[in-house]
Amino acid sequence: MANELLERYPDKFTSDFNENKETIKNFAVVRSKELRNKIAGYITSNVNRNLAQQNASLSYSEETPEPREEIIE
Repeated sequence: MANELLERYPDKFTSDFNENKETIKNFAVVRSKELRNKIAGYITSNVNRNLAQQNASLSYSEETPEPREEIIE
């Protein structure tokens, strides 16, 4: 269910667990509080993991020097 919600509404979820719980209430019917919290926790960790990967790739590209043009005499 968490993956389906992330696929359908990727821009609605954030790295904040409590916001994600409220968002789930708006887009899905989850009958148990425990299940809703597990889904929100999974979504939150997934969003955080994606953000960390994006930040890592950005910092890697910033650290990589531009290739220099060689001057041959």
